[in-house]
Amino acid sequence: MNWYNTLKKSTKGGCGRPKRKAKTDKGSIYLTRDLFSFEKDQFGKTRLQIGGHKYNIGYLNFNKHAEFNEPKSLNIRKERGQYFVSFCYEDSLEIDEIKPSEHLDYLHGFTQEQLNKVVVGIDRGVAIPVCTPDQEFDFSKEQKNHLSKAERYIKRLQRKLSKQQKGSNRRAKTKHRITIHHAKKANIRNDFNHKTSYILVNNEKNKVFIFEKLNTQKMTKKPKPKKDESGRFIPNKAKAKAGLNKAILNMGWHMLETYVKYKAKHLGKAVFKVRAAYTSQECASCGHTHPDNRKTQEKFKCVSYGHTDNADKNASKVIKSRAIKLIIDTGTVLEEDLLSSSSGRGGSRKTIKTKNPNCIVDETSKEMMTT
Repeated sequence: MNWYNTLKKSTKGGCGRPKRKAKTDKGSIYLTRDLFSFEKDQFGKTRLQIGGHKYNIGYLNFNKHAEFNEPKSLNIRKERGQYFVSFCYEDSLEIDEIKPSEHLDYLHGFTQEQLNKVVVGIDRGVAIPVCTPDQEFDFSKEQKNHLSKAERYIKRLQRKLSKQQKGSNRRAKTKHRITIHHAKKANIRNDFNHKTSYILVNNEKNKVFIFEKLNTQKMTKKPKPKKDESGRFIPNKAKAKAGLNKAILNMGWHMLETYVKYKAKHLGKAVFKVRAAYTSQECASCGHTHPDNRKTQEKFKCVSYGHTDNADKNASKVIKSRAIKLIIDTGTVLEEDLLSSSSGRGGSRKTIKTKNPNCIVDETSKEMMTT
């Protein structure tokens, strides 16, 4: 049925033609309501009965995480030798969905002091995964130990895998062990982002959440090879860039953003984005922007005003101040959830120096900035 629907959609130009599944250890099956039912065994535990009246396949025991209503269809998939049952169903909860534009129209009536109390800027980094002006969120000591342990196992097993014959049973077992350790890392990231998003969204003071618009795909691109005048390849720091890319992808930045969005939606809170240009170089106190402001990965010291702070915390304050200024400006344009000035990205930028610690600075295009 899924193949037929995809084929019909592809003939209308909505997508590509359906492809045959690759031969892997993964597999899934889609069952409609007439091919399964939920029953209770003699101990009162819910189990899944698979099959119709004529062909009864059998029972599948599973652990349910919460009470649920019976769905109309479900998926059974296999990963790493384990089976998972997933489905959706309609519940009785009614959520009044508020569009980002409606949130923005409502916030236009707020003053700067009121916005300072309800807006929170969220900076995502590598050394500190999540940082706000008031809080820092990092993996626990146990989580870091488990991550490093899984990484050591993966490296050891990858070396072993490279020496084994393709198609052999022992190579298949090694691949299975590698996938288990990758899954452990993914589970830790998922757990961290769920807990962090829960703390952020369920804080009564936080009503509006501001993220940077990050393009992780471009940020984690491989560096292009470099050649000298004679055509010989020269070092391009590819190894260092590979390490940075791995560290970025291990944080789960997009996962955090997704979790905050859907949890904020349930509570009627707003989530917006601002452009990320120069958030790490701009001073949150005076607005002076210069590459020398960020002395190290951790330390931020403004060369003009002398303001010192943690670099990630300073960036979160800059994100917050940019958003507040754009919210106050009635000419702000909302592109999906991105706040931007109606004058466009081509506007010129002027470095602002002031003694006001609550100064809100204009955001500009990286291409048009002059130093």
